[in-house]
Amino acid sequence: MSRFNIKHWFLGGLAAASLGGGLQAETITISCGAVGAERQLCEEGTRLWSEKTGHEVQVVSTPNSATERLSLYQQLLAAQSGDVDIFQIDVVWPGMLANHMIDLSEHTNGVEEEHFQPLISNNTVDGRLVAMPWFTDAGVLYYRKDLLEKYDQPVPETWEQLTATAETVMAAEREAGQDKFWGFVWQGRAYEGLTCDALEWVASYNGGTIVNPDGEVTINNPAAKKALTVASQWVGTISPKSVLNYTEEEARGVFQSGNALFMRNWPYAWSLTQSADSPIKDRVGVVALPRGEESGQHAGTLGGWQLAVSKYSNNSELAADLVLYLTSFQEQKRRAIQGSYNPTIPALYRDEDVLAAVPFFGELFETFKNGVARPSSATGDKYGRVSNAFFNSVHDVLSGEANADQALSKLERDLRRLGRRGW
Repeated sequence: MSRFNIKHWFLGGLAAASLGGGLQAETITISCGAVGAERQLCEEGTRLWSEKTGHEVQVVSTPNSATERLSLYQQLLAAQSGDVDIFQIDVVWPGMLANHMIDLSEHTNGVEEEHFQPLISNNTVDGRLVAMPWFTDAGVLYYRKDLLEKYDQPVPETWEQLTATAETVMAAEREAGQDKFWGFVWQGRAYEGLTCDALEWVASYNGGTIVNPDGEVTINNPAAKKALTVASQWVGTISPKSVLNYTEEEARGVFQSGNALFMRNWPYAWSLTQSADSPIKDRVGVVALPRGEESGQHAGTLGGWQLAVSKYSNNSELAADLVLYLTSFQEQKRRAIQGSYNPTIPALYRDEDVLAAVPFFGELFETFKNGVARPSSATGDKYGRVSNAFFNSVHDVLSGEANADQALSKLERDLRRLGRRGW
């Protein structure tokens, strides 16, 4: 999305949100995503706060693509715009956006101690708590329980098992007349989502991360090459070629319509697959993502979103109050039950109501607690360029424009040049 189009699109959305009222001093504006049920749950949560406080909230949607959303935020913040009071920011953005956000610790009364401490540490930059955790994430594997049972196939433990099972079931379903059926759908577009998927593949083969915690570029290694080579072989076989343009919602659309056996996605998709009008309701299971061969490990990239208050807000104290409400125990519980959004408060993973609504929260607690982190801490405000270089290199491998050895050798050179003077 171009600079002009982003600005034009955002201002149009803000104008639409403002119809009938105009921005008032007691009106807080919050940017919320629209992936799955995000916008609906955000509107419901802000409405509850409005009823409690008497203040109004305007919700403005942002692009589903995290890459486009970051670009939009950077433009607004660089202009020191007060149009948005509260920003929903990705777990890898605090270091990049910290200078534009207020210190929330001046408003929390210590409530941050109730959240996962790695997230609080992640959101603390130079001693300032620049964002509160709203929901956390780790990539998981969705599968069709009924089809694995129908064809007497186990839930895969390795990517090799997933590939073989997908081939078997896909061939049988197509022979039975399901000509649009695929074995595996995931996020293959060249954007931040592909960084998450590919980091899971690499880590699952014990290939480490892109840049290690000491700032060393480590991605050009045999295990990483193996992981990307395996993934490239899915395209056009068990995954459609169009997967190279899929984000989360395109993958969910195929899976939820009943046209895929396996799907990699975030936990938010659970409540949607179980909705009353879902064709696959009660036919879905969720497990940790497969290992890379028998010697590998289960790896889910750490995701999740935070809420931060712009220092250009004219209502920062009121905005901070809304942030604390939206990230509270009761509000996170409501979002977990209604939308299967992972809480950032450990106590909610023992809550009976939450576990009744989303059973795998308890089973995969360690996966969510110990997700594979993207190298945003090591690379600081250069992380966006690191991720961009990585997902474009991976996309080249997946699309057949380069093999894994060529792509990762070039990526290593590019990243070393980027970090030559330090991250």
